[in-house]
Amino acid sequence: MIFGGPYGNLQATQALLQVATELKLPPTQVICNGDCVAYCGQPAETVKLIREWGIPVVMGNCEESLATGREDCGCGFESGSRCSLLAESWYPYCSEHLNETDKTWMGTLPRAIQFTMNGHSFHLVHGAVSAINRFVFASSPTDIKQHELSLAGTDVLIAGHAGIPFAEKLKNRHWLNSGVIGMPANDGTRDGWYLLLIPNENSVECQWHRLKYDYRQTRQVMKWAGLDNGYCQALESGLWPSMDSLPESEREQQGRTITLQPLSL
Repeated sequence: MIFGGPYGNLQATQALLQVATELKLPPTQVICNGDCVAYCGQPAETVKLIREWGIPVVMGNCEESLATGREDCGCGFESGSRCSLLAESWYPYCSEHLNETDKTWMGTLPRAIQFTMNGHSFHLVHGAVSAINRFVFASSPTDIKQHELSLAGTDVLIAGHAGIPFAEKLKNRHWLNSGVIGMPANDGTRDGWYLLLIPNENSVECQWHRLKYDYRQTRQVMKWAGLDNGYCQALESGLWPSMDSLPESEREQQGRTITLQPLSL
């Protein structure tokens, strides 16, 4: 199980833990690709749950920024954009509500995890190999993805950060985005996303699944925390408060329900 972006959404993280329990997946077979905290209102509680769960976690830009004491989230948002302005409320909130022990833990996280499954090699990062906060979408140029795959040196590269799940075959290699659980994928639904890798004889089946959870509770917590903003509204509308980081193709897809078919490697 691969997932990204808990974003301080405790209810979504609890729901995913329940799925992993039902699938009988031990912690060693569940990986988070970063940004344990961000937009939502329970950063400390979410980090506590993830640490107690005992799963491997890749460092995201939020972990990097919090661990090094940066004054901004390092998300890669353009200065002055709405996403950047919204970060001026949620990022200080996260920093204030996390203790030094959690921030120190964030600084110890690896920037990548590699593993093999049925003869296929995987490299898992937050944004990209070249930059922790690089946005890579389905419509991003093929040569960018091929370059990142060359840097990874594996058959498959799995990333998160961009927030919208997708898969792309590049010659004999693949780029996979797991999606995130803490925010909808801008498709007009309230669901998060996670990725399952299932070994079948000599192949690996990649399955993307929607994650449903008690978004109303998450919204209420955000309101109590003084984070009644565009991200709080997005939990219900399924639409992002800003599309500053999105290429034109992804902007045109806003509000259109995402459908991802299983992929066999």
